[in-house]
Amino acid sequence: MHLPDDIDGAIHQGKSLLDDSLEHLQKELRKLRTGKASPAMVNELLVSYYGAPTPLGQVSNVSTSDARTIVIQPWEKSLLPAIEKSIFEANMGLTPQNDGEVVRITIPPLTEERRKDLVKKAKSLGEEAKVSQRNIRRAIIDVIKKEVKNGFPEDAGKREEEKVDKLVHQYHDRADQYIQAKEKDIMTI
Repeated sequence: MHLPDDIDGAIHQGKSLLDDSLEHLQKELRKLRTGKASPAMVNELLVSYYGAPTPLGQVSNVSTSDARTIVIQPWEKSLLPAIEKSIFEANMGLTPQNDGEVVRITIPPLTEERRKDLVKKAKSLGEEAKVSQRNIRRAIIDVIKKEVKNGFPEDAGKREEEKVDKLVHQYHDRADQYIQAKEKDIMTI
């Protein structure tokens, strides 16, 4: 049996949006500090580059020299003060050190309290992703119900709804896996 294009289109678009929700979750989780240095922590910070806010990763080379140090080497030395300013303004609890050539950020070890706060933040990000996924599910189900009203067989509509429920459940499980992995990463000393 072939589904009407509206249902197929809705499911296809829904899968794409569900993938986007997981991708966004992963991107946000990478920004959470775990006590280990990672370029992802600062790559997206906006730096004033000739008056335009530009991601740090586009105006410098961001790398790690060891497990606790991020090294930012701007392509133009005139950017050093702007890079320092953006790190301070990001309120990440990090102190940049400018030696005239590069900016170094030493990542301090996390306190137990800070680790618990980060775990809460990770869980909150996971819940936001799940809310987004549930909204996508609702939109697809609405399309299916509309098609059923327009003559699509009711039992086939129910089967499609079950498929959508199963699909969204799989995405919820993947979001949970990402959160659990991040929680383990944060709580590991």
